[in-house]
Amino acid sequence: MIQFSRKTGFLALAAAAAIGLPLLAQPASAAGDAVKPIQSEWSFQGVFGTYDRDALRRGYKVYKEVCAACHSAELVRFRNLMEPGGPEFSEGQVKALAADIVVIDGPDDRGEMFERPGEPKDRFPSPYPNSQAAAAAMGAPAPDLSVIAKARPDGVNYLHSLLVGYTEAPEGFDVLEGLHYNTYFPGHVLAMPAPLADGQVEYEDGTPNTVDQMARDVTNFLMWTAEPKLEQRHRLGFQVMIYLVLLSGFLWFAMRKVWSDQH
Repeated sequence: MIQFSRKTGFLALAAAAAIGLPLLAQPASAAGDAVKPIQSEWSFQGVFGTYDRDALRRGYKVYKEVCAACHSAELVRFRNLMEPGGPEFSEGQVKALAADIVVIDGPDDRGEMFERPGEPKDRFPSPYPNSQAAAAAMGAPAPDLSVIAKARPDGVNYLHSLLVGYTEAPEGFDVLEGLHYNTYFPGHVLAMPAPLADGQVEYEDGTPNTVDQMARDVTNFLMWTAEPKLEQRHRLGFQVMIYLVLLSGFLWFAMRKVWSDQH
């Protein structure tokens, strides 16, 4: 089970600040020109919504090969990838995925730290040892992605829109060197360049690896990291509703019986 601590709220706020605020002030008319995210249909929406397992597996691949170069997801452990309701990789697959990383562990019997291959119990690695190193490399630490899909209203549609929203700035809109124009980002200017390009990630299942498809897949995955027990919650809610319907029927018949005995 993905462990959520008191840091979850902080991470969500930090993520919202990092991706929801413009990095460069524009004229008031430009900054206020908010564009509503693309409204898409997602398999996990609705009372009976479930995660698309194939999309989650592809989304993990996009996260690993693209997003993880700058972003962490420190609330997620490799073992979560094989839990029900998620990508549901096999135990062998999870062990192989974890073994790709190197973990600094210890101290050992001699009081020294040592390196070891990753194990399913380990968290997803951060690309930088600390926030200072991240700031030195990128100018500012990239937000943790564990709960990014829940960090703002309409988060999944916003994430998908942001990833596909890179384009040339309209005429008369100045973008400083080193910054990038995005249709759906508040203020439209951000430091992160377009992370996805057609064909960037190879899909083993033959799914077209377009920017839109990769953006949808990684958004599915990030929704799961933010709400890994969504399917269990939906099932429990449905069971409770059935129970309440049956209970209401029982009480109605009991009431009729009681009142009929009074006459």
